[in-house]
Amino acid sequence: MTNSTANAKILVVDDEERIRTILSAILEDEGYTVATASSGIEGVKKCKEFNPEIAILDLQMPHMDGLETFQRIRASDPGVVSIILTAHGTIQSAVQAIKEGVYDYLTKPFDNEQLLLIVKRAVDLHRLTGEVDHLKQELHKKYGVQSILGESSVMSRAREQIRRIAETDATVLIEGESGTGKELAARAIHYESKRKNGPLVILDCGAIPSNLVESDFFGHEKGAFTDAREQRAGKFEEARVGSIFLDEVGDLPLDSQMKLLRVLQEKQFTRVGGNTPIRADVRVIAATNKNLEKQVNSGKFREDLFYRLNVLRLVLPPLREHKEDIPLYVQHFIEKHKATFGRQPRGISRQALQLLISREWKGNIRELENAVQRATLSMKEAELDLPDFDFLTSIRTQDLLRYDPAAGLEGYVRSVTERIEQQKIIETLQEFNWNRTQAAEKLRISRKTLFNKMQQFGITPEDDDISE
Repeated sequence: MTNSTANAKILVVDDEERIRTILSAILEDEGYTVATASSGIEGVKKCKEFNPEIAILDLQMPHMDGLETFQRIRASDPGVVSIILTAHGTIQSAVQAIKEGVYDYLTKPFDNEQLLLIVKRAVDLHRLTGEVDHLKQELHKKYGVQSILGESSVMSRAREQIRRIAETDATVLIEGESGTGKELAARAIHYESKRKNGPLVILDCGAIPSNLVESDFFGHEKGAFTDAREQRAGKFEEARVGSIFLDEVGDLPLDSQMKLLRVLQEKQFTRVGGNTPIRADVRVIAATNKNLEKQVNSGKFREDLFYRLNVLRLVLPPLREHKEDIPLYVQHFIEKHKATFGRQPRGISRQALQLLISREWKGNIRELENAVQRATLSMKEAELDLPDFDFLTSIRTQDLLRYDPAAGLEGYVRSVTERIEQQKIIETLQEFNWNRTQAAEKLRISRKTLFNKMQQFGITPEDDDISE
């Protein structure tokens, strides 16, 4: 017997003592642990005490037959895999039992080798089902709502909104800047929903060539076009009974938007080159870093599709709106990537953390994570410190030249000036170990002005032990 079946516990329920004795001897010789019961009522009770992986149940028993015994055992422990023993004349009843969830059946008199083969397969199924359930629990733990980190009020509200959204089966539109965690939120919605046992299929709409959108969405039949050498299922078909996450849906061309609208309206689709409609039993979660309402007004996004997607709406805040979460994120990223780099910083210095808190983080949480990874890779001491983040402290020419037409020249000059001013204040404070008096003298401004600037730019040391 293989290790996969060693020590498995089997409950035998049969009103014939001779059958119980024979089955026990055969199974125990194979290394199984066996318990027996002489009736269905006793079997249900013993199942709760013995906790078997497999139950072998005689179909014809007085007072409570094998099918009712199976149903009661399944109600108390759905993980038990049941096998029915039946006479030749009741095979039809055994087949009916299989339709109700029994794993397999054996006819009396049974062949010993066939018995052991069926039992081994049942044990393997039980172990495999247990592993799958464990993996599902791990996925939920990793991607459920608890994976959305942040102790700020805005992140607490986002988690609560995700929980409420997950309770429904409606289409969801997630909005947020790049790097705010839209995919993480989509995963949390799926793994908190009733569809969590189905697949979550992720599709980057911005990465699909326009001529392949329909094939990627709905699949194709063999010969539908030149390179269609075999039938292929599309993403909507792969996601059936689960969820499909359409990332950056705002990047879809207009003709592709029409195809998406049709499947949302009709709840069915047809493979390219096919004629048979396929039901779209799938929840749609879409995300965008664009303002779709503006896209609608400019004619770049279909208004009818926008309303189809915008049934439920989740807006993820940019990192600049919850900087108080940065220390938590930094510690999480240190722990997350310690195995990748083979090193684990003891922590991060106050000065380095202050630098991270003071930054704008246009790339949001993703950019912060990349910065922590890069600093960890090049760290020089036991904890992350300012020198490890040198790559953040110098203003790059290309950053200064990045012009936002919407802000205009005046706004552009003001933002560049403020960034230079903010960086210089931080560098000077760090130079004098956050002594405000000395820093103000070097900057040739008053301490009051320096204090006001620190408040303006969010430059506030974490602890109060700061020399004046």
